Amino acid sequence: MADRIVLTNLQVEGVGGVHDWERVAAQPWAVDVELSIDLSGAGATDDLARTIDYGPVARIVKTVIEERGYQLIEAFAEAIAGELLAAHPSVDEVTVRVRKPAVQLALPVDHAAVEITRRRRQAGP
Repeated sequence: MADRIVLTNLQVEGVGGVHDWERVAAQPWAVDVELSIDLSGAGATDDLARTIDYGPVARIVKTVIEERGYQLIEAFAEAIAGELLAAHPSVDEVTVRVRKPAVQLALPVDHAAVEITRRRRQAGP
């Protein structure tokens, strides 16, 4: 599938991290989402019902980051991908990038990030 809906750099604040000091207060997160879906019907008809409304996608990202306190960036990405696939049956594949700008390492760094791609499981043998 070559068609994609892309939301880049969704800005959210939430608690997450392995260390106690990371779990005291919310910190910034940035999330990119790519949804693979056939967009030909939406393009031909100009009908929102034939595509994905961006608002609910952003709300899923916001809910996962703000309301769940995962330790690992990987867990945030996995939860977002799972929720998006569950909420949008027309999506064949989702790619989620989660960036943590406030990461503290021994060297200066812009952010730590994880990128995952999850596909809808096909029924049958």
